[in-house]
Amino acid sequence: MPTILFIYGWRLFFYSNERNEPVHIHARKGDVECKFWLYPNQFDIVEAHVYNANPADIRAIRRIIFDNFDYIVSMYEAHQHGELE
Repeated sequence: MPTILFIYGWRLFFYSNERNEPVHIHARKGDVECKFWLYPNQFDIVEAHVYNANPADIRAIRRIIFDNFDYIVSMYEAHQHGELE
């Protein structure tokens, strides 16, 4: 599960065994964990899973994802092609 970003205590990463899913990113900070689907054509994200997060946590991670959207998508594609470990 490669970590691609570590920002403000948030670790953003992929799981290696989720190849049949659309573009997405996992994020964890302390006991908060979430997963977001990314839609590159619309420059949009949607919550797929959220655990133990308050509204401020969700706002913070959404901002981080949007600020790094293109990078996350490119790292996801590299990971899917075996270029990222």
